[in-house]
Amino acid sequence: MSAGSEPVSVHILDREYTVGVEAGERSSLMAAAKLLDSKMREVRGGNKMAAVDRVAVLAALNLAHELQQLRDERSARDRELSNTLDDLHRKLDSVLESPR
Repeated sequence: MSAGSEPVSVHILDREYTVGVEAGERSSLMAAAKLLDSKMREVRGGNKMAAVDRVAVLAALNLAHELQQLRDERSARDRELSNTLDDLHRKLDSVLESPR
């Protein structure tokens, strides 16, 4: 843990982990731990004997896939916004340049 961090205990798949977190990021870490716990329980399903490392990797892969989809969507929105702004600039330029 760094000098500005404080220890926080989180429970993920019935195991307790202590991690260091900056004071202002505690609630975000707790939400992330809850999301990971939920995803791991979803992956594990009814198989209580599933290897925890396998469950963790599959949950991480699912979360990484969701993150990548969000990044792709944001990138598409950014391109669309950029194209719209370019069109508006062209229209404004043509209006400002036309004789009155």
